Amino acid sequence: MGRARAATRRRLTLGTAVLSAAALLAVALPQEAGAAATGCGGRKVRTLHFATGSVLVHKRGGYVCALTVPEKPGTKREMSVGVRARGGRAVVDAGRFARRAGPVTVHAGNRCVWVTGKVAKSSVSSGWILC
Repeated sequence: MGRARAATRRRLTLGTAVLSAAALLAVALPQEAGAAATGCGGRKVRTLHFATGSVLVHKRGGYVCALTVPEKPGTKREMSVGVRARGGRAVVDAGRFARRAGPVTVHAGNRCVWVTGKVAKSSVSSGWILC
């Protein structure tokens, strides 16, 4: 009888510890979890809206990250996202996606960036931003 009680007590203690750890992570890291869900870290600095979607632009340190999300996710369609730091080459992710294109990241330092995004036949181009 003593062994059964000890084994049950160990299982209950382990279960409580796992649930407590999960609850602490959910409360302590909501912003990081949101950033991880988008694929870009850092803070959101710009949202570029267009007819069929949006481009989300994040910045952390000298890095700029962007991704394109459709207005209505779920159906595969042509999408793209691109980021170019002034004086550098564009980093682009293009193809047929259901949920998002990207993320793509460039090291911009203190340079301006040009961000583009496209979903189906609609697109957006930022011009030089974050200068």
